[in-house]
Order: sequence, then C-alpha cells, then structure tokens
Amino acid sequence: MAIYFYKATDRAGKFLQGNVEAEDYRSAVEQVRGLNCFPIEVTAGKPGKQVKLSFEVPEGWFRKRIPPKELMEITQQLATLVESGFTLDKSLILLSQLTEKPLTRNILTDVQNRVHGGSSLADAIAEHPHIFSKLYINMIRAGEAGGTLAPSLTRLATFMEKTEELKANVRSAMVYPSILFLVGGAAVAVLITVVIPQFSKLFEEMGQALPLPTQILLALSSLLTDYWMALVAGLAAAGVGFTLFMKNEKGRLRWDGFLLHIPLIGDLIRKIEISRFSRTMATLLQSGVPVLQALTIVSSLLNNRVIASAMTQIHKGLKGGRGLSGPLQQINVFPPLAVHMITIGEQSGELDEMLSKVSQTYDKEVERSIKQLISLIEPIMILFMALIIGFIVISILLAIFSVNDISF
Repeated sequence: MAIYFYKATDRAGKFLQGNVEAEDYRSAVEQVRGLNCFPIEVTAGKPGKQVKLSFEVPEGWFRKRIPPKELMEITQQLATLVESGFTLDKSLILLSQLTEKPLTRNILTDVQNRVHGGSSLADAIAEHPHIFSKLYINMIRAGEAGGTLAPSLTRLATFMEKTEELKANVRSAMVYPSILFLVGGAAVAVLITVVIPQFSKLFEEMGQALPLPTQILLALSSLLTDYWMALVAGLAAAGVGFTLFMKNEKGRLRWDGFLLHIPLIGDLIRKIEISRFSRTMATLLQSGVPVLQALTIVSSLLNNRVIASAMTQIHKGLKGGRGLSGPLQQINVFPPLAVHMITIGEQSGELDEMLSKVSQTYDKEVERSIKQLISLIEPIMILFMALIIGFIVISILLAIFSVNDISF
C-alpha cells in the first residue's frame, strides 16, 4: 500500500486536497472519485498526515481544460484504435497510459471506468462538460447510435483541426499590424512624454509667442505627463464599462451589428461565421445528428450574436417544414453564393456534402479577405504614424524658426 496525494473539485466547485492509501494509481483515483470528487491531480508520495482544505471558489477556477490541439490528437488516436479493431474500453486504457499529463490521464481513466461499467462513450464524456463541448458529445452519441463511432471520431478530429487552422490564420494575420502599432505607439509616447518636455522648458525660457501647432503639441505633452494617472484611471473605467456593455445581451447585439457594418472587417466576420456554420452543420449531419438539434448546437458556437440570433428564424422555418434554404434567403445574413449552394444541396439530397463545399469555399475567402485587409492596414498604419511624427517634427521646427525670426 502507498500514499497518494490528490487535488480535486467536488460537484459544488469546492477545491479539495488530501491523501489516500491505495495499492496503485488507478485504485487511488477510484478512491478520490468515490468521495464524489473530480480528481485534478493524483501523485504518489511518502506517508504523511492527511490534509484536506475546503473553500468556495468561483465556478471554473480549478477546472483546467485540455488544449484543443491535444484533444484533437486524442480524438484522432481513439478513432485509429477503434477502427483497427480495438474495443473502446481497451482503446481508452491505452490512451490513458500513453498520456503524460495528469489532467488528461485522469479524465481518460474516468471515461474508461464509466464505459467499462456499461455506460456509453457519449454519456461518459458528458460527465465532463468543461472538457467536451455539446458538439463533441452529440457527434459521439450519433456515431454510437448509428454504429459509426470510428468515422464520427475521424470527422470530429478533422473538424477540430480545420477550426484551429482558421483561428491560427486569423491570429497570425494580426501579428505584424499589432507589432507595428505597439512600436509606433511606444515611439510617439517617448517623444511626447520625454523629448517634448525638454523643448517646452527651452521655449518657456525664450518667452516668445509660439505657433499654434507648437502650443497644441505642448498642451498634449503636459496633459500626458501631468495627468497620466487620471488618464489611466479613465481608460480602466472605460474598459470596465465596455466589458459590462458586452455582457449585456442587447449591448452585445448592438456591438456585433456595428462590426458587421464596418467595411472589410464586417465582410471578414461574416465569412468566418459562414465557414464555421457550414463546417459544423456538415460535420454534425454526416455523423447522423438530426438537423434541428444540429442547428441548435451551431447557434451556440457562433461568435457574432446577430448571426447567431438569426438561427432562431431558421429553426422556426425548419420546424414549419420550409427547409434550410428558405429561411436563409429571408434572414439576409448569408451571401447569395452560400444560400444558392445550400439550396442546391438541399434539393439534390446532398446537403451535408454541399455544406462541406461551402465551408471549403469560404475558408479560401477568409484567407483572401485577411490578406486584403492586411494589405490595407499596413500602409494606413504607416501613414497614420508618419502623420503623427510629422506633426511633432513640424511643430518643433516652427517654434525654432519662430524663435530665430526666420520667415518663409
């Protein structure tokens, strides 16, 4: 028998830690789970006095998540094992033994134990909603019901891979503009708060009237250097106010609607959401998830509230027997090309295949729009920074020429 130290959370969100005596690691995990707790970490250690702390924490603080890339790899490995003829129980045991991360190992062990006890895989992973999304659970459930678990797992892994690729493309596209903005902003801040005050002292000693641009520049420099704490507090208050505004459903709807009307940016957001909608719907339908249930899941995954709220009208149209393409034409959210492709897919009885083609088409459109946006952002930011620095330089030169009575 050995002593195993554990960290866990119970159903109420309380954090617990202590130790148990068990023959092996698996038995220790079972003992912790027997306390009606979810084990976060279980490690072997020397015998010692049991420690048990319990205090209320906000929901989710100690609920770590498996990174999307790791979850995608696990899903693909599970699909390969099941497709190769391994039983689901044996596949989960192998995966739990292969992983090195305690959190992942504990979750896989818990899922395996539930499956071994007679639970379905969907019901087992549904016990960990902070790890597995509704989409993930419903695709597994549909795959089990239709006897196509391995293909469902493969489609799920592919879906996750494509989703991460799209996110990576958007993030990488914003790297250079962000660096340019930070470097340029830092340069301007140094000029206004460090360099300009030195000239300000010099001009005050001269005692002569200064040109208007120079007066504006000196006033701005004085504002930033003398009242920077008030400015920081104001920005913080604005940030808090914006956060509260975004948490309000009406506020979020207005903001998302505003974003959709911004040239280029609104078009890019619309294409990203169309790609996400099409890919998710296609993946769910191919796995055998009913279309109404699939639409409910999709609406919860869309980021833009305006487009997500439009799914309610589509849902009503589907329930009324009008199909998917009819309501899509009325809500005026999707571009005509996407609606036309979906209409053809619905009429030909190959809706899932056509939705896949729509997602592929708009993945390329997203890449094209990102490149176009960057090609415009870069010169605009360079021009903007040049205007600011040019204004600073001209303001100083005008003051110097004025002091020396140089006229043009």
